[in-house]
Amino acid sequence: MKILFLFILIFHILHVNADEIYNLIKIPNLEIYKLKNDNNIRYLNAKGNFKIGTNNNITCDKTNIKNLNTKFPLVEKNLNKYNSNFLKKIKLKYIVFCENLFISEINTGGIPDNKNRTLILDINFNQKYFERMIHHEIFHMIQNTHIKYFDEDKFSSLNQTSFYYAECSTCSDRLNLDLYEKTDGFLTEYSKSIPSEDMAEIFSFLMTDKETIKDKINSDKILNNKVNFIKLNLAKIDKNIL
Repeated sequence: MKILFLFILIFHILHVNADEIYNLIKIPNLEIYKLKNDNNIRYLNAKGNFKIGTNNNITCDKTNIKNLNTKFPLVEKNLNKYNSNFLKKIKLKYIVFCENLFISEINTGGIPDNKNRTLILDINFNQKYFERMIHHEIFHMIQNTHIKYFDEDKFSSLNQTSFYYAECSTCSDRLNLDLYEKTDGFLTEYSKSIPSEDMAEIFSFLMTDKETIKDKINSDKILNNKVNFIKLNLAKIDKNIL
C-alpha cells in the first residue's frame, strides 16, 4: 500500500511540474527528463509532436527515448561548461529535446528563446556539428541578452572593407559548417552569412575545438581581432567562460 501511495505521489508531482513548466515556456507535450543539475538547467523531453510560434511556424517531433538517452551525456557535458550564474545572466534555464526541428520550414539544430529562458535542441542534428551547434545557439542567447557588448557594426568593421554580409541568414546561400582550410577572417562559410552567425561560429569553435583553430587565429589578423573582440566582451559577463 505504501509503495502504491508513493508511486501515485511521484506521478502527481511530475504531472504538476510538467503543467507548471508549460505555463512558463508555452511548449506543449513535454515531460521532465532531468531536473537536478549543478548549474540548475532543467532538461525536458518532447513526448509528443508540437507546433509553436507565430502561425505555428516552429515544429518538432517527439523524441525516441533510446536516442535521447544516448545523446544526453554529450549534451550535459557541453552544458556543464557553463555555471548557474552565467546561465542566469543569459536567461537560459530550460533545454527542450525533440527531433526534426523546423522553423518556417527550414531545418535547424536549435532555437533559442530568451523570453522563456529556453533552448530547443534537435537531438538528430548532424553528429559532426552537434556539439558546436549547442554552443552556437547559446551564443545567440548571450548576444540577445547583452547586445551592447556584441555590437554588430563594431564587429563587422573588423572585416576587409570589400566584404559584405548578407541581409539575413535565411536569405544567404552561405550554409556550409565545415572549417575552412584557409580562413581569411572566417572559420566557415556560414560565418559569412551575417555578423551574429559569424560571432556564434567563432564562439562554438572556442568552446569545443580551441586547439584546432589556434594556428589559424594566430596567423589570421582579422580572425584574431574577432576572437579578441568576443573574448573581451564575454569577460564583461563572466571572466571564466573562455
